[in-house]
Amino acid sequence: MPNANTPIDEARFEQEWEQDQELLAQLATNGDDASVVRLVDVSFVGDMKDLEPVAEAAESHGFAFGQLVPDEEGDEPDVWRLDLDVEQTIEPDAIRALTRKCLEIEASFPGIEYDGWGCMAVTGADD
Repeated sequence: MPNANTPIDEARFEQEWEQDQELLAQLATNGDDASVVRLVDVSFVGDMKDLEPVAEAAESHGFAFGQLVPDEEGDEPDVWRLDLDVEQTIEPDAIRALTRKCLEIEASFPGIEYDGWGCMAVTGADD
């Protein structure tokens, strides 16, 4: 898995951060309380053989294995999606750090691509 010295494409990071901010704004519009810890899933896509080492190393870097399934959203055959889970808030600093970590993983494992994060909106009221 990556370490803090793994170089990433900073322009790509800024692009991802713009998308992250849009998602955070949508969640806030739905009443989300970003400070509530919840399950956040991150996805990577690629060939199964390229994703398996990421899945095997995930736990040692704070992620839990979610699933490894065919990527039905993509147009290319034989593309798989690896979902990893982490318990955290979705406050902006936490999401920036998560996105950076995921891009470091992408840079460390040839043949895979970071495909974003997602979570359920949590209002803090009986969620």
